[in-house]
Amino acid sequence: MSTTQKPFALGMATEGEQLQIVALQAGRTLDKRLTDLGLNIGSEIRVVQRQGAGMLVERDATRIAVGGGMAMKIMVVHIGDDG
Repeated sequence: MSTTQKPFALGMATEGEQLQIVALQAGRTLDKRLTDLGLNIGSEIRVVQRQGAGMLVERDATRIAVGGGMAMKIMVVHIGDDG
């Protein structure tokens, strides 16, 4: 992970971007829910599809639907060649 990149909300990402989660700006309940889904700090994800404010992200071989409000609370940075 590059420490020089400025984190941005997952909700601002576009399809196909490779990202790493660097922070969760959520309350205790949502933080636990995201962690239970495998979306924890350090996880590498890819945006598979966007539809409205929501999106489908992929972590390893698992695809996870993320609502728009939830996506705005997940802070990410680019990884790989995208950053």
